[in-house]
Amino acid sequence: MRLVRTTREFQGLVSHGCIFVPTMGALHVGHAALIREAVLLRARERSSLPVIVSIFVNPTQFNEESDLARYPRTLESDSRLCGECGADAVYVPDESEVYPPETRILVPTLPYVATSPRLEDATRPGHFAGVCQVVARLFELVRAHVALFGEKDWQQFKVIEAMVASSPELRLRPRVVGVPTVREADGLAMSSRNVFLTPADRSKALAISRSLHDALSAKSVSTAEQSMSDRLSHAGLHVEYAVVRDAQTLLPFIGNGPHNGRALIAARVGSVRLIDNTAWPG
Repeated sequence: MRLVRTTREFQGLVSHGCIFVPTMGALHVGHAALIREAVLLRARERSSLPVIVSIFVNPTQFNEESDLARYPRTLESDSRLCGECGADAVYVPDESEVYPPETRILVPTLPYVATSPRLEDATRPGHFAGVCQVVARLFELVRAHVALFGEKDWQQFKVIEAMVASSPELRLRPRVVGVPTVREADGLAMSSRNVFLTPADRSKALAISRSLHDALSAKSVSTAEQSMSDRLSHAGLHVEYAVVRDAQTLLPFIGNGPHNGRALIAARVGSVRLIDNTAWPG
């Protein structure tokens, strides 16, 4: 496996495209599942395309400088994990490669799901503009044919799907594949932010996955939302949202709505913000 830092060197490896796993590093078992799924996809489709992982901590998607500054950088262990999972190369560009000085990198037209649900778009203003900007740029740099994303960031996954389908500025439109959330044995969703949890806060954080489980047995949207909010608040978490929405648009259901929902939570445990979600059958 190769570690590549410049775009010129990297593009010699991907002249015919690649199967792409974009990350910001601080890789964990959830990322490993993405990389292994990329390798399996290549085998299933009898493709000769290389599996490429990028590691780039994108400054344009952080709302707070302090959050960007403390984001974990663990390149040595990240590279080792990528090799163990079967990646062919790790692309580690610096900021001047992704955003060349004196070059304006366009932000693709944001799809409706990035601006209207009032979920991550409301609590993290500008976040999806930064996500779409960097993902579109990386697609171009790595010549992605297929790109894999984790479903833990469900709204982000839907935003990228919609961007690829509809944004007129995109020159490359890879197939977007979602990979289910990987959880620890006690149910906590894998996240790079988990390293910041104290033992006491980690115990409190289990209320998130348990709240989602509670919602599965609710017979109405309002009951599911109340159940989630009550458990989270009782555990001492600060709830930003605990909702059930249409799984595709992430808008509130009209009436009873179709039974194709997604229960979504964002909550703060101490100073750490965590998100999670699950399919909600209604």
